[in-house]
Amino acid sequence: MDTKKLRQKILDLAIRGKLVPQDPNDEPASVLLERIKAEKERLIKEGKIKRSKKTAKTSDTPHYQQILPEGWCITNIGELLINRDGERKPVSMAIRSKQINKVYDYYGAAGVIDKVDSYLFEERLLLVGEDGANLLSRNKNNAFLADGKYWVNNHAHVLDAIDKFILSYVAIVINSIKLDDYITGSAQPKLSQDNLNKIPIFLPPLDEQKRIMAELEQWFTIIDKIEQGKIDLQTTIKQAKSKILDLAIHGKLVSQDPNEEPAIELLKRINPEFTPCDNGQYGKRPFEIPNSWCWSRLGDINNIARGGSPRPIKDYLTDDKNGINWIKIGDTTREGKYIDSVKEKIRPEGMKKSRFVHKGDFLLTNSMSFGRPYILNVDGCIHDGWLVISPIGEVYTSDFLYHLLSSSFAFEQFTNVASGGVVTNLNSDKVADTIFPVPPLAEQQRIVAKIEKLFEQLDYIENSLEA
Repeated sequence: MDTKKLRQKILDLAIRGKLVPQDPNDEPASVLLERIKAEKERLIKEGKIKRSKKTAKTSDTPHYQQILPEGWCITNIGELLINRDGERKPVSMAIRSKQINKVYDYYGAAGVIDKVDSYLFEERLLLVGEDGANLLSRNKNNAFLADGKYWVNNHAHVLDAIDKFILSYVAIVINSIKLDDYITGSAQPKLSQDNLNKIPIFLPPLDEQKRIMAELEQWFTIIDKIEQGKIDLQTTIKQAKSKILDLAIHGKLVSQDPNEEPAIELLKRINPEFTPCDNGQYGKRPFEIPNSWCWSRLGDINNIARGGSPRPIKDYLTDDKNGINWIKIGDTTREGKYIDSVKEKIRPEGMKKSRFVHKGDFLLTNSMSFGRPYILNVDGCIHDGWLVISPIGEVYTSDFLYHLLSSSFAFEQFTNVASGGVVTNLNSDKVADTIFPVPPLAEQQRIVAKIEKLFEQLDYIENSLEA
């Protein structure tokens, strides 16, 4: 279920008068609007507010040429609300960083961005983003209510109302409609005060507004529970996948076949001098494994090395089709298994200052989000944010090694040997010294088939959540 679309559909029904029934006993919105206009005139005469600039007639707006529900009327934000932009004040980052008693919310275009030691407002008001990409992307609500004691900078419009309840309704209207027609600029979108005032509002009677808000609250409570259920299920699926990998590398996912060649025989055939990890050298083994398996240092069955970066890299980048693929973390995809293509190339002379890797090699992220494995489907050079793991002989199948390196057991080992403070790094020698279980090749294939079957079922469940 796409809960985002469901929310949008419910909001759309609300602002079109189709979410709750109309009541002929409600005071018409036109009466409410006349009362608001009269009260605003009184406040203007008393010098408490300023008169808004006149805007075009809302009824002339082509988007709003449709039949109004009974008791509704058309207005706009300039007529309906009171603009208090003149009271907002920006506080620079330099000043905010020196403040000590920072207890009050500091609002910007898309919500609270900091705390400050004083406040400008102490009442319920409606804030609307004045600039920023969110005006077009709508990743967050562009309109949001602020209450209590708080400060607003000059990136959010401040709106008040004669009846504060109207602010809640106007917020859902602004968050339900596209603001593109009222926004200037694309690189730096801006919603000016004049354009904000022009935004049309289908205004229901006040009592119907209250029924709408109550109905929305009920619907959104249900949707929130659905979304939390989705999050909980996604967490459970992630935990289930981790458990499956854990069972796989412990030899408990599929049964052993006594007729299969033991792993130690395979390892000795590839390297007659191979010696399995024994207790004397490595202490207690991490866990028990089947008799047909054995423990091996990762570096005994793989060449492991760190990448290198020619510097400054901008001097080596090229658009020449004969350039060498320059493999970066940005060439990966979220939850991806393979690196299939790259976005940049470097000149061939840069290869001497980097490390060339081949299709079929494994790359391990070596900084920030370290320890994440990928299988290469391209040749190229890697920077020092990668470790390359190149198999020696066919000890592991490619798919089994990928799942092995993706396991929590591998991550824990890499975490233990990582160095650094703010940025952690994997040392190739230390990674080479980590130990991993080696099953017989035929069993590895059965394990991979079982993992992929179970993962496919879990992915189907997860994907169905968005259907």
